[in-house]
Amino acid sequence: MALAQNPRASLEAQHFHVIVIGGGISGVAVARECARAGKRTLLVEQNDFASGVTSRSTRIIHGGLRYLEHGEVGLVRESLRERERLLREKSHLVHPMHFLLVLNEKSSRSALKVRLGLWIYQRLAGKLPDPKCDEVDVQQFERALDSGHRWSFFDYDDAQCEFPERLVAEWLREAVEAGATVRNHAEVLAVDVAHGRCTGILLRDHIVKKEYRVDAAWVINCGGPWADRVCQRSSIRLSKSMLGGMRGSHIVLPRFAGAPRTALYTEGGDGRPIFILPWNDQILAGTTEIADNGDPAAAAPSNDEITYLLQSVAQLFPKARLSHQSVKHAFAGIRPLPFSPSQRASAVTRRHILHDHKPDGATRMISVIGGKLTTAAAVARECAKTIGLSIMEPSGTTIARGPALDPLLDEAVLEIARIGSVREETARGILEWHGKRAGDIARMALVSAELRAPICPHTSHVIAEAVEAYRNEFAVTLGDVLLRRVPVALGPCWSESCSHEAALRIGAVLGWNERTTAAHLEAFELERTAFLRPVGQIPNALEAAAK
Repeated sequence: MALAQNPRASLEAQHFHVIVIGGGISGVAVARECARAGKRTLLVEQNDFASGVTSRSTRIIHGGLRYLEHGEVGLVRESLRERERLLREKSHLVHPMHFLLVLNEKSSRSALKVRLGLWIYQRLAGKLPDPKCDEVDVQQFERALDSGHRWSFFDYDDAQCEFPERLVAEWLREAVEAGATVRNHAEVLAVDVAHGRCTGILLRDHIVKKEYRVDAAWVINCGGPWADRVCQRSSIRLSKSMLGGMRGSHIVLPRFAGAPRTALYTEGGDGRPIFILPWNDQILAGTTEIADNGDPAAAAPSNDEITYLLQSVAQLFPKARLSHQSVKHAFAGIRPLPFSPSQRASAVTRRHILHDHKPDGATRMISVIGGKLTTAAAVARECAKTIGLSIMEPSGTTIARGPALDPLLDEAVLEIARIGSVREETARGILEWHGKRAGDIARMALVSAELRAPICPHTSHVIAEAVEAYRNEFAVTLGDVLLRRVPVALGPCWSESCSHEAALRIGAVLGWNERTTAAHLEAFELERTAFLRPVGQIPNALEAAAK
């Protein structure tokens, strides 16, 4: 059974009202907003959608409790408002999560200051503060901690998006349904500027292996850590850098004895806040803050960062006897923070900035600097208004367009299982990752046993989901599918044998020959290793410090 992928039409000499450069969560959100405003919109991404900073985040949707320390009350209020919208609109992908703030006696943050901050945080969220933690949970958790410290516990609520890649995939489809044209694996070589005004872009499409020009009335640069490079390639004269790149690294650990079942917000050895989160049946710990203005595509965690994060976890859970061999892999991304050389990393604002390039000799070009997962939709609305588009502000009460589909409802799971003739576990997985489109995938799975087969022996996700990624979610490579559209390759059991099996099963349905399958597999393994870095030798001093 062979299924052809959608053909890729040329964009040569076409004219768009808006061209958006960069297919991370901000770029996709901006393209969606512009298309919804009725403007002919093109979104281009040099690699794959959500393959940059979006996929290298801490994967939480939060108001930014720590921002209160720097007086950014407005940003916290906006973030909390956007968090609640995401919880309503995308309830299958964004879930409420209970956090424990855990501090020992060495913390510079006093209990009074923390309680005041949490009270303000919860009031800004429109919720009454909970006066005390669940004593049973705290006692159970405390038994796993280092008994050589006096611990203080505080609790609050935020949210987690385990797979922001899936959120981007859904927003991408919504943008296309509103009329946007999208191209991944299409690199902007330069922004065309004539007589002080942006007129379009020079684009290299890596799939059709062709370069061409595309005209536009507006260009919006959502290149994230690549934003300055877009200007440099285009000879747009900046008086100073827009970005001060900050590398944030994470480590992924298997679940260990005593591992937290709730999210932890604590301090590293140097007093910096870090998160330790249950994620994808594993433990995710991060993040660091290291100045890095190098090539964002080459960002990788240093041994020192890995040691720092691992030691932070190990000092909290000494009974787990964690070592460098416990780390499954590590990954890093460059946060596109505003250029602020005189400020400490933690003090640099996380509020986005819209940089108008008119003073730089490039009228009708805007660069989006900063932003985060939680506020991407708000950034998009502001960006659309800045270029004169009329948009509909979301309601404060009725946000979702139609009833939310709750993947935890047994009735919904049973219905999807019946439609697709699949196991309940598979039906639940399809619901959790595809929401309201789960029924379409289930109907596709019903067509053949090959489409109902699992992607690899360790997952309940099926080949029909991969086919959907190629057909309707603009996947081009095997990495686009297995790392982002159906991100089973981020799971705890994934191995080279899983990659091989997945390539064979997907290739058989898509009609790949042996050579094509081997090429897809090789490219996928290279991409996965470049993203999820195997951890090298970490100094032996860590083991001594962790005991």
